[in-house]
Amino acid sequence: MIQDFQIRILPEIAHSEQRILTYLEQEKGIDAKGVRQMRILKRSIDARQRTIFVNLNVRLFVNEDAPELEYQPTEYHNVAGCPSSIVVGAGPGGLFAALRLIELGIRPIVVERGKNVHERRKDIAKISTQHTVNPESNYSFGEGGAGAFSDGKLYTRSKKRGDVEKILNVFCQHGASTNILIDAHPHIGTDKLPLVIENMRNRIIQCGGEVRFQTKMTDLIIQGNEVIGIKTLKVDENGNEILEELKGPVILATGHSARDVYRWLYSNNIEIEAKDLAIGVRLEHPADLIDRIQYHNKVGKGKYLPTAEYSFVTQVEGRGVYSFCMCPGGTVVPAASGSEQVVVNGMSSSHRNSPWSNSGMVVETHVEDIAKMMPTENTPLCMMEFQEWLEKQSWIMAGMRQTAPAQRMSDFVNNRLSGSLPKSSYQPGLITSPLHFLLPDFITQRLQQGFRTFGKLSHGFLTNEALMIGVETRTSAPIRITRDHQTLQHIRLQGLFPCGEGAGYAGGIVSAGIDGEKCAEKVSVFLAN
Repeated sequence: MIQDFQIRILPEIAHSEQRILTYLEQEKGIDAKGVRQMRILKRSIDARQRTIFVNLNVRLFVNEDAPELEYQPTEYHNVAGCPSSIVVGAGPGGLFAALRLIELGIRPIVVERGKNVHERRKDIAKISTQHTVNPESNYSFGEGGAGAFSDGKLYTRSKKRGDVEKILNVFCQHGASTNILIDAHPHIGTDKLPLVIENMRNRIIQCGGEVRFQTKMTDLIIQGNEVIGIKTLKVDENGNEILEELKGPVILATGHSARDVYRWLYSNNIEIEAKDLAIGVRLEHPADLIDRIQYHNKVGKGKYLPTAEYSFVTQVEGRGVYSFCMCPGGTVVPAASGSEQVVVNGMSSSHRNSPWSNSGMVVETHVEDIAKMMPTENTPLCMMEFQEWLEKQSWIMAGMRQTAPAQRMSDFVNNRLSGSLPKSSYQPGLITSPLHFLLPDFITQRLQQGFRTFGKLSHGFLTNEALMIGVETRTSAPIRITRDHQTLQHIRLQGLFPCGEGAGYAGGIVSAGIDGEKCAEKVSVFLAN
């Protein structure tokens, strides 16, 4: 017999399966002797009041065994010899597109400009230690995309877009902890996600697909109004250039930082449009300070609670000001994808045990905001050019290295240069800078007012113990590649399926994975016709 219970209990009870069982025995009258296994189905923390509770959905297997697997596996068959589809990019959109193609009997050929997920580590380390950025292997480019080394958070508000549970189950099937099926804000962690990504790649290859690293798409092959393949460039170990053509419908999942792809599309008159962004900074607090604020307790999280998260949002002069990609117990990382750029992001390991917690703090920025200030034509590339301009200004202010401009939070709000900076997780180093001058006025003023509001909502949040690090510009793609609502193909080109975050249709790992699966399904329909 299976019995399900929804319970609301103290953290010290939720921490132990035996104590949960004892609670159910005492409060619900169950006979614990007949329980062969207990599984937590859903878990969330309610920290709205001074007494913290954990909400649990619990399933008991009474006098019967639980299923061996805690996740729902997907069946993949060999697709060697089947029709092929090209997938450009091995981020979450591309990987989930490739796996879904295999489900549908289509052979994926994944083309990734960067290196595999393990080789990427070496190039990412050089950004901090040598202040050098490999334009083809960094936090944005390479197997796993931007999400591989940017935390692995799986929380999404995109429930209506598709099957979130399917995406989470596929991650579990490839090595992620089944906790991601349980927690309200699931998280794999930068220390665990690379192995999961490698397992997904191996699955693609074992099923007859291909994954080609350090292979860059240089052109789409277009006949009439149809994309029939791509041209690629690979440089071998001896420096020789290898040019190749690959044929098949194309899922274009290049990620939000593939600016050369955007420029190629624009110069070849392939319809794209400028898209609104969110621009701001990374805000870093001591983790124990956030714990004390969020858990309403001077001792912080204590023994039984996880490192605290927060979420803030307000409206200032018609624009949203909000926290983004919150990383409890995390680190701030250099996320440039080319020379003369300083841009930051955040990540956490699975244990979330860094002494700091950080999040993006950003201002909703519209195309018309940029048109008023940028000395450029109002083209579909205007938001991307604004990103580039701001990242270069940050690089100049930081001494033309990967050190980042930084300012204490209260000093920023009061337009003061910080005389000193607190310790930080940002490894390349910081330089005290007037971020209130670096950021455009319409962003600075809204951030300042937003911080005042957040400080009133959570006493102690607005503090000079907190550090602002600039700049946070890669919150989403600066353009949208237009596509038909029904077929997901480019609005004017058959056989081209713009996909995921880089195409402007997703905002994170899960929504990109969902979009990748949907694009694969439309490729199947396209090939059938």
